Amino acid sequence: MSVQLTTTAVTVLSGFVPSAVQATAQALLLADDRLVSVSHDITGIRDGIVLRTVRTATEVLEHETVRIEHGCVACTLREDVVPTLARLATGRPGHDLLLVLPPTIEPEAVATACTPLAEVRFDSYVTVVDTDRFLDDLVSTDDLRHRGLHAADDDHRAVADVVVHQVEFSDTVVLWSRPGSDPDHLDRLGALVHRLAPWAVQIPTGTTHSLDIGGLSTLVRGTRRHDPERPGLLGLALEGRAIGVHDPETSVVFRARRPFHPQRLHDALDELTAEAIRGRGQLWIASQPDTVIAFESAGGGLSFGSLGYWLDALPADRWMEAGGQRRIAADLSWHPYYGDRNTVLALIGFGLDDTALIGLLSSCLLTDDEVAAGFEAWRALPDPFEGCFPLQ
Repeated sequence: MSVQLTTTAVTVLSGFVPSAVQATAQALLLADDRLVSVSHDITGIRDGIVLRTVRTATEVLEHETVRIEHGCVACTLREDVVPTLARLATGRPGHDLLLVLPPTIEPEAVATACTPLAEVRFDSYVTVVDTDRFLDDLVSTDDLRHRGLHAADDDHRAVADVVVHQVEFSDTVVLWSRPGSDPDHLDRLGALVHRLAPWAVQIPTGTTHSLDIGGLSTLVRGTRRHDPERPGLLGLALEGRAIGVHDPETSVVFRARRPFHPQRLHDALDELTAEAIRGRGQLWIASQPDTVIAFESAGGGLSFGSLGYWLDALPADRWMEAGGQRRIAADLSWHPYYGDRNTVLALIGFGLDDTALIGLLSSCLLTDDEVAAGFEAWRALPDPFEGCFPLQ
């Protein structure tokens, strides 16, 4: 006779407004007396102190102060969150887990830290959006430091970045509203969330005076929506996956094979960030043709980073360093001159002028004469981004 072993399922719950996240967590706990939640209060993390609470709907099982060696989010995940999930999974068979994140811990960081964790299966990543606060936080120019929420002295993240990352990494979004909320506002917000995370299932709640906790639990838990093979947002386009949906007024997806002129792109950035609430994707510039450049904007700020080499810039014996899905995507879209190099950007907002935005981005690309000059000539173009994207 064979015995089938079941793996503990973990639902990860995130969100920037603690009251909405805690209300959702309590509803899920009340719906299933076998569900155990794990939460961490990190208000003292800069002093190396974290408060861990493990509970069911009716009983506090653990309430302990934990000292973290270096007082950082990554250390908290590595030194306490991961071991706690493993311990509870083995010590409480038959119970599933609800990991309730503090407002400033992003779910993608959890997924990265928990990759080697074999004792559990991550079922879904759920983000709770407070419909009264979300848009204000999304367009805010505040840093976490302005609100006293920074996790370390060198934590310079913007509120808008954290809020948008929580939604974009999720596979499920709970729209937490209240009775009397304006239906037009909720529809508009739901459309925006869909543009930010078209892959996520939306679950509207709170429009009536009662909450069906059993129904909410059924929609949120046991869904197996999380795909552990799915890359982080900025790696989606490299694998040929969609980073957005094109809608003329709320979401513009721009694609190009030829590179950007570095100076013209730099000069257009202020206009781009003024038009869109959120921008994301990958691009390449002619003066640095070996580098995949990540692009993000939110809350009026923007950031660039390196995603490594284009495959065409590597010797063939190093292509295996890239994932299989990326290699397949490169083969399917290979260009005889540019190789796998390509730009894919998504710009999201309200009342966007897609013709103007596409025209602006297109004007930043190399002209036919500049393209004809060739790769070596491109490297000599004036480059405000010089030295910003080192490769190893």
